[in-house]
Amino acid sequence: MHIQEWLETVPAVVIYLLVGLVIGLESLGIPLPGEIILVSSALLASQHGEIDPLVLGICATTGAIVGDSIGYAIGRRGGKPLLERLGKRFPKHFGEQNIAMAERSFQKWGMWAVFFGRFVALLRIFAGPLAGVLHMPYWKFLIANVFGGILWAGGTTAVIYYVGIVAEAWLKRFSWLGLVLAVLVGATSMLVLKRRAAKGAAAAEAEAKAAAGGAVPEQPAAAAEPALAARAKADRA
Repeated sequence: MHIQEWLETVPAVVIYLLVGLVIGLESLGIPLPGEIILVSSALLASQHGEIDPLVLGICATTGAIVGDSIGYAIGRRGGKPLLERLGKRFPKHFGEQNIAMAERSFQKWGMWAVFFGRFVALLRIFAGPLAGVLHMPYWKFLIANVFGGILWAGGTTAVIYYVGIVAEAWLKRFSWLGLVLAVLVGATSMLVLKRRAAKGAAAAEAEAKAAAGGAVPEQPAAAAEPALAARAKADRA
């Protein structure tokens, strides 16, 4: 069953609690589909009047801020060994490459990494624990955490809610032919972008191989120098 179909079967209070809990656990550092739950719930609120989008946004924001704060405390106490244990348990999310990327982001951007990390799925999981591990001052973390949580959770709820209302009214007046055309245009655009990305990757790989191949012939020439010198000496003798 699809998430939105399942949400339609539960009371509004359960949805509020579920959104706050899932987003809180994701912000704490547990890989969960917090964004999917939030988007599905906001879209559901646009179609069913019993779900209040304001209450939904408050629950999502609270879960994001509280979860990140708990993750910060856990990371500050657990340190690097905590990330190593998480890497063994969740290698897809807490692998060495992902942790290294997140650390570079934190070292370069500081508290802005916490703020903007809220909008990136991978950094959203890392933000709290990693800020604690790196001993970011809590007041900086808290400011970025609060504003990032409000803008991401509250903003996402508001945008999806109003988009859902507009889309529902628009689809009622729009022909099925137009809808199919819109889907085809979207799919074509996606395929074009994928093909361009594949060509760019192939070109970069070809350039790397060409550069590596151009550097190889230098070694035989260098290795042949002693032999040529010995032959010239023998000819003079």
